[in-house]
Amino acid sequence: MSQTFRTLDALAPKGKRVLVRVDLNVPTENGRVTDATRLDRILPTINDIAGKGGRVILLAHFGRPKGRDASQSLKPVAEELARRLGKPVAFAEDCIGDVAARAVAAMKDGDVLCLENTRFYKEEEKNEPGFVAELARLGDAYVNDAFSAAHRAHASTEGLAHKLPAYAGRTMEAELKALDAALGNPKKPVVAIVGGAKVSTKLDLLGNLVKKVDILIIGGGMANTFLAARGVNVGKSLCEHDLVATAREIEQKAKAAGCEIVLPVDALLAKEFKANPGHRAAGVADVKADEMILDAGPKSVAVVEAKLKSAKTLVWNGPFGAFELAPFDTATVAAAKTAAALTKAGSLVSIAGGGDTVAAMNHAGVADDLTYISTAGGAFLEWMEGKALPGVEALKR
Repeated sequence: MSQTFRTLDALAPKGKRVLVRVDLNVPTENGRVTDATRLDRILPTINDIAGKGGRVILLAHFGRPKGRDASQSLKPVAEELARRLGKPVAFAEDCIGDVAARAVAAMKDGDVLCLENTRFYKEEEKNEPGFVAELARLGDAYVNDAFSAAHRAHASTEGLAHKLPAYAGRTMEAELKALDAALGNPKKPVVAIVGGAKVSTKLDLLGNLVKKVDILIIGGGMANTFLAARGVNVGKSLCEHDLVATAREIEQKAKAAGCEIVLPVDALLAKEFKANPGHRAAGVADVKADEMILDAGPKSVAVVEAKLKSAKTLVWNGPFGAFELAPFDTATVAAAKTAAALTKAGSLVSIAGGGDTVAAMNHAGVADDLTYISTAGGAFLEWMEGKALPGVEALKR
């Protein structure tokens, strides 16, 4: 990785104005941050630059405002960041123009300043050259530490990298190393677990993975579509019957590429979708017309655990079942705990990512035990789909 990206190791920040693109798009309620995971992830980059006497100028977006909107201001987020950083974070009510320039001019070495939401300007998402130039005027160097926004070619995520000396921040560096270990240059055999509700949202992902991994384990609602493609009657289960032919094509591509596809052999079945309903475990061939598959069953879990024990690398996106409702979290939790134990034992490199996946790993209590968990949602998925990410490409030398 180090051949293609400049990291903070190559930046001498003392006395420099360093524009740092971060992800401050955190969940809030009534102006209070409810989940600060993304804030904690950027602390190493801020501390690294400020600790060496750099002037840290944070750029970020928040929400999807249509123009200036006080309810989408970054001010409360900057206040929470200051608490976590343990030092003041100044705030400028704009990200360009006189207001921003004065705030930057007032900075001393080691100071941290947060500029207002870049998306208050439509030119941000259009990557408009004049807006890029306005931002670039405020800094001497550019650091991108927002992998989660790297799939967007916006002014603050891509344009700036062409105007100023550009570096990957610590979170970006960790993410890129993890992704390289997962699919770029992985230790084989590689197992991928792909779950979630719908095949339709993961067609590109499945198409790319069958060419890259040795074993593809499919779970969640999408497994039902593959079971239907194999002639299994899935009852009332969530199933995209219009994608049965597509599922067969993916199976054929996998066969041609020498990738084994693993589907559930048994399931937890219920007649209604709610917590702790009457349910039973049965083979997938025994689903009654009024039943639905809501999780993989114990025999399927045993198969998954055996595959994980034979693997050197695991890439995971999406849960096995309706993990928010007990007991349909059983397969996800069991597989997560096995992956965590193998990772701790040093036999498995485990990378998980995507919205539901992060929630599922937290639910299983293994978030700190896997090799890496990506909080980057869309960017993580696009990268797994084999797409080039503009914000990453722009950092390449």
